[in-house]
Amino acid sequence: MRVLKNSLDFYINSSIHVALAVYALSWITLLQFDIPYDENVLYFIFFASITGYNFVKYFGLAKFHHRSLAKRLKTIQVFSGICFVIMCYFALKLELKTLLYIGVFGIATFLYAIPIIPKKIFLDKQKNLRSIGGLKVYIIAIVWAGVTVFLPLLNNQFEISDDVIITAFQCFVFVLVLMLPFEIRDLNYDNLKLATIPQKIGVKQTKLVGSLLLLIFFVLNFFKDDIDTTVIVSSLIISSMTLLFLVFARQNQNKYYSAFWVESLPLIWLGILLLVR
Repeated sequence: MRVLKNSLDFYINSSIHVALAVYALSWITLLQFDIPYDENVLYFIFFASITGYNFVKYFGLAKFHHRSLAKRLKTIQVFSGICFVIMCYFALKLELKTLLYIGVFGIATFLYAIPIIPKKIFLDKQKNLRSIGGLKVYIIAIVWAGVTVFLPLLNNQFEISDDVIITAFQCFVFVLVLMLPFEIRDLNYDNLKLATIPQKIGVKQTKLVGSLLLLIFFVLNFFKDDIDTTVIVSSLIISSMTLLFLVFARQNQNKYYSAFWVESLPLIWLGILLLVR
């Protein structure tokens, strides 16, 4: 049992689970626009997500304590290094304009973790993008939408139409709602200067806002030129499931509630979409 728990913790802490969620949303984009499975861009996104997330999460911890790192963190560092090499391999198989587009998000990831922006902009001592009050969830949602919608389409020479823009906005909204249970969980620990959504408007209002966002996420399907019944059905099911997770989110939640179950929702959405097609 302990081996199973340690394996699950490594799976979550090493960002494999969140990378699978990003991978799932990217594959959903290909399915929505009837584009064949593109293993090069999907595998790149998967390994880049592990590399990027671990860089953001552990840069501050590893920066000044390399020799005294805990064994578990060292293992994650080695794992991340392997994922980085594999990421580079798949990057060489992508289109040039795709690589240029990726560079923008690479810079965003760098600024999100590295303290190089002027101190007067920030509300605490971290001096990186994640520490600017109120911006964290929006930055994450923008990056996820940009990576999971535009990146797979650009690599397949797909025209950026109004339907693509709507899909990207849907993804932004969906990811924003997925972040809310995390923000509710972290109310006991987050610095008040971070100005997270639950800190500013309270838990009940946060759940109400999230519910309205999910309604917008679903209704936007009917504003597309190409209305796909399977996409609408899968969107309705995943919206309902996400709403339930949001409603039952609380400050003192189980450690796996958000980190595993909420982040599993993109994978569940992918499974639903594959089943109903």
